[in-house]
Amino acid sequence: MASVFSCENLSKRYGRITALKNVTLGVDTGGAVEPGVIGLLGPNGAGKSTLISVLLGQTPATSGQASVLGLDIRRKQRHIRRRIGFVPENDCLIPQLTGTGYVHYAGRLAGMSYSDAMRRTHEALDYVGLGEARYRQAEEYSAGMRQRLKLAQALVHDPDLLFLDEPTNGMDPHGRQTMLSLISDLAEKGISLLLSSHLLPDVEKVCERVIIMSGGEVLSTGRISEMNKPHPTLYMIEYSGDDGAFQRQLSLRNVSVLDHTEGQLNVELPEQSAQNTILEAARSSYVKLHGLHPKRSSLEETFMAAIQGQGNK
Repeated sequence: MASVFSCENLSKRYGRITALKNVTLGVDTGGAVEPGVIGLLGPNGAGKSTLISVLLGQTPATSGQASVLGLDIRRKQRHIRRRIGFVPENDCLIPQLTGTGYVHYAGRLAGMSYSDAMRRTHEALDYVGLGEARYRQAEEYSAGMRQRLKLAQALVHDPDLLFLDEPTNGMDPHGRQTMLSLISDLAEKGISLLLSSHLLPDVEKVCERVIIMSGGEVLSTGRISEMNKPHPTLYMIEYSGDDGAFQRQLSLRNVSVLDHTEGQLNVELPEQSAQNTILEAARSSYVKLHGLHPKRSSLEETFMAAIQGQGNK
């Protein structure tokens, strides 16, 4: 069982400030690199960028161990960098370089020959939708174009793993959708991706797994599908019939109506109560049930519960 990356008691301190606190986690894959998008989620200042920087070898850890693609970050940095791509949060443009020149330079830095880097440069720019702007100076690009240019340079050497640090920053809704579509497509093509973001909708849309961080600590990890579990006491009811009678019967059984629209109720059952409570209320009020759906926890609820739990320690 290989691992996209793993950490054991990883810490990073800047003087009196601790940016990472004994981070221990492992993201396993079923083969050498199983495609998929891993979300690194947390508020600003959570330690997400610091964790990426340490994994990339840009910043040395104060203590602990970590590996990327099974390679130790202290001893195998050069090998790791040959197999990964990085989209940084901040702009890193080189003055007066065109889009083509910028991506080609990244390819050459990755060790590619001049001709191979040029071929891959044009392929990468076409892929991210910058083909028509390839010969314009990158300084003239819009915020969204710059984000896609950074993605192109990260792809030029055909990496196995991409680190994306806030890749939708500064983008309008259309640009965000374009970037998220590219991320999903890359995963389908067999590349693993670590998407760092403070935007829950972005993570929920494209990620299969998530790591929730705050204050330099890992608060929760897991598959989003497993986190979004049915809530034991919250239900959405679809029905037709006497609305007032139905709500009275529910109230008699200590069922709380949270909100109401025509033909639909969102309710909370008493602790440990069974669905039969709702069925009995429907029979007693002569309403017809069309649907009874347990409400699922959202990623936002999971995230807020993790943050609040940290605050209560």
